[in-house]
Amino acid sequence: MKSIESLKWDGKKGSKVSLDLKVAKESSASDLIHRAVLRQLANKRQGTASTLTRSEVRGGGRKPYKQKGTGRARQGSIRTPLRPGGGIIFGPKPRSYNLEMNRKERRLALRTALMSRISDLTPVEDFASNLNAPKTKEIIEGLLRLGIEKNQKVLVILEDPSINIKKSINNIQNVKLIKADQLNVFDILNANKLVIGNSAIQKIQEVYGS
Repeated sequence: MKSIESLKWDGKKGSKVSLDLKVAKESSASDLIHRAVLRQLANKRQGTASTLTRSEVRGGGRKPYKQKGTGRARQGSIRTPLRPGGGIIFGPKPRSYNLEMNRKERRLALRTALMSRISDLTPVEDFASNLNAPKTKEIIEGLLRLGIEKNQKVLVILEDPSINIKKSINNIQNVKLIKADQLNVFDILNANKLVIGNSAIQKIQEVYGS
């Protein structure tokens, strides 16, 4: 169990919160997380690259020129891969890049990744609770009050963010918002800092606790 001191939106100290998640053994943690990230990135690939083979290229119904007497190498079709505009040998075809990983391993990898970033995690009691309309400036200033620099990549984790918070964060290039029950390993590891609402910590315990 890790106990962390949370902050208020104005930057002042708040109450302490605890995060207790079961993680992988140290000997297998790096391999587990690596496979989880590899799977996530591979599953994002569309796999729609496609080239035409010799049989799919248009034309080539007749011989380009006669067999003998021209002084050139014999050719039977303009669709041959040896000619410009011909078919492609062993070119890419639509395929799936999806990798399999069982549910228990995925959840264990996510918990391990989150607990490994505990030193970069900042709990917030009332994240942008005073935001009555979309206001990007207020989010930027609030993050500065929490000790986060402008050029850092930030992952904001909230239980149920309001539409005003969503619209405000969408305008900030290096800040990403994600719901507490939709976490993924890549975003957790890719961010420099993690800002998480206190209610989101409770939600994480409920969803990923076992």
